[in-house]
Amino acid sequence: MGCSFSGLNAFYDAVNGGVWINENRFKILRPLSGPIAGDSGVSGYVFLVKEILAGDGARSGLLKNKSIDPSHISDEGTYAMKKVIIQNEEQLELVKEEIHVSSLFSHPNLLPLLDHAIITVKGTQGGSQNHEAYLLFPVHLDGNLLDNTKVMQTKKEYFPTLTVLQIFRQLCAGLKHMHNFDPPYAHNDVKPGNVLIAHRKGQPPVAILMDFGSTKPARRQIRSRAEALQLQEWATEHSSEAFRAPELWDCPSHADIDERTDIWSLGCTLYAIMYGESPFEYARDESGGSMQLTVMNAQIKWPTEHDPSYPEPFRQFVVWMLQPHPSVRPHINDIIVHVDKLISKFS
Repeated sequence: MGCSFSGLNAFYDAVNGGVWINENRFKILRPLSGPIAGDSGVSGYVFLVKEILAGDGARSGLLKNKSIDPSHISDEGTYAMKKVIIQNEEQLELVKEEIHVSSLFSHPNLLPLLDHAIITVKGTQGGSQNHEAYLLFPVHLDGNLLDNTKVMQTKKEYFPTLTVLQIFRQLCAGLKHMHNFDPPYAHNDVKPGNVLIAHRKGQPPVAILMDFGSTKPARRQIRSRAEALQLQEWATEHSSEAFRAPELWDCPSHADIDERTDIWSLGCTLYAIMYGESPFEYARDESGGSMQLTVMNAQIKWPTEHDPSYPEPFRQFVVWMLQPHPSVRPHINDIIVHVDKLISKFS
C-alpha cells in the first residue's frame, strides 16, 4: 500500500521548501519509525522534523496558535510528524476521529496533538483522489517503554522498585484525565509500546501515553449476540491481544462495557514495567498455548528467578487489577489511592 519507506525518504529529499502543515513549514531530518500498519489498513510513517523559520530571529509560527500550550513549543524547533496515507472514506473517517479525540485531552502524561492537516492528493488510478494526513506532536527521542525495557533486559537490568511505581503513577494520572471525561473515554490500547519515556538526570523518567487511534467513549451497552460479536471484531483490530481485557475477547450478549477495560491493560502494563512483557505473553511461546484461554482465566505466570525481586504487594496489586470479571475490577481513582500508598511506603 502506498510507496515504500525508502521511497518516501527519497521523495522528501527531493522536495524544496519542506512539508507544510497549515502555515508552518517543516524539514524532514530522518525517519523515527515506519511503516506503521494502522487500523483498517491505514499506513503511517513517523519522522523527526525541524520547523523552517522565515528568517533571522523569526519566532516559531506555532506560537501564533493559541490552542497550543507554549511549553510544548520546542526550543530547537524539532517535532515528531506522523504522515498517514489514506485511500478510502473509511480510513479518512478514522483519521478524522483520531484527530478529534487527540484534541480533547490536555494533560502532561498524554501526548498532545500540536497541529494537523489533511490534504487531497492524486490517486494511483486514473482521476481518483486520495488523502494524506499530517499530525504534529512533541518529540521524545528516548523511545517508548517497550524499547527501554528490551534494552534493559539485554543488559540484565530492571527498573528499581520506586521507579516502577513512579512510571506507573504517571500512566494512572493520564488515564484518570480520560476516564473522568463526561462521557468517559477509554484508550483501548494501553501497553508499553504506547508509552513514551523521557529520561531526566537525577529524576524519575517522564511517562507519556500516546496513540489515540483506538480511543472511544468507554461505556457501551451490549444487548445482542450481534453487538457482542461486533465489539469482539473491533477489539481484534484495535486492542493488542496480550493486553486486551477478557470482556473484549469473549463479550456476553448482555453486558455493560466501561472504562475498566483500560484497568486490565494497566495491570498488564505494570507487570511489563517490572518484567519486560505482558503476564500472558508466555502463551504465544508455549506449544499449543492459547492467549485467549490464559487471559480469560487470568493465568498469570510469575518469573521464578528475577533480580531485583519486587515486593509481594506488587503482585497483589497486579492481581487486583487483573480481575477477569469487570464488575469487581477497581476504577482508576482506586488505583491511584493504592499506588500513592505504595510510593509512600517504598520511597
